[in-house]
Amino acid sequence: MTPRSAPTATPKAGDPAPRMRAEDRRELVLRAATRVFGERGYHGATTDAIAKAAGVSQPYVVRMFDGKEALFLEVLGRALERVSASFRQAIAELPPGASPLDRAHCIGAAYGELLSDRGLLLSLMHAFVAGADPEIGAAARSGFLQIYRLLRDEAGLSPDEVTGFLAEGMLLNTLVGLRMGLEVDDDPAAAELVQHVAPTKHALLVQLAKARTV
Repeated sequence: MTPRSAPTATPKAGDPAPRMRAEDRRELVLRAATRVFGERGYHGATTDAIAKAAGVSQPYVVRMFDGKEALFLEVLGRALERVSASFRQAIAELPPGASPLDRAHCIGAAYGELLSDRGLLLSLMHAFVAGADPEIGAAARSGFLQIYRLLRDEAGLSPDEVTGFLAEGMLLNTLVGLRMGLEVDDDPAAAELVQHVAPTKHALLVQLAKARTV
């Protein structure tokens, strides 16, 4: 007599497919959280909105990350790691004897490549304005100083060059957050500003401004 097979467990509505690896499920939620936090900020985002963006259940998100603050800290750490890795790759590809200006331009180009991940850059911005929060503020300060040290010690930029580089990067983030690309066709000042700040990424800023991510 052929033994009867065990019944297959029915997944809960909204949970990922059971065959998905744990690390893939985690990445799925982190990507969705990056988009939602980037668009809505820490206080405006909810675990329910993140769950819907990831296509999973809200309890599943809470079980995996133990709440919104812990999830935001994961998103922040992941964003900082990606920025640092991008900068280090650019530094490694610099020719011997590259000038500080060439170094800054090369690293700046690497940062520009991150623009397509709008949520990543804006999640960083939201973390940077949360300095009063005991946990998020501490993590954001540590991460910002991590980037500062990388540019100073590994890229070989002077403190003045690092601060100039960071100032341009924050301005670029501001244009992304403002969706300034929506104004370039109607306001010459907006077009001039976007073109000056991101001459090679002008079209991308317009595209990002028009895209809805959550």
